[in-house]
Amino acid sequence: MFNIIFWILAIWFVVNVIWMWFQLDNQVLQKTFAWINVCAIFIGFWVYYGVTHDTSMLNGWFIALNWINIVLAAIQFYFGYRVIKTTNHTHSAN
Repeated sequence: MFNIIFWILAIWFVVNVIWMWFQLDNQVLQKTFAWINVCAIFIGFWVYYGVTHDTSMLNGWFIALNWINIVLAAIQFYFGYRVIKTTNHTHSAN
């Protein structure tokens, strides 16, 4: 279970980063991915600390992936909930 969840989270991370990068101005998508990422973070820490696993090379990568997901979620929350200022430059004909 430990290895399977790690690879699911790793694939999600790659897809998430790529999609996020190309959709920085799509606030709805950023919010959605940020909240999905919060769920992935909870699952990742629950599996890392709650499931018995052998000492392997994946241990360090798994915990690193969890912490990197926290940073990524914070960035996504920023892009998702930031206030975008629009300037309307209408000129009057007077």
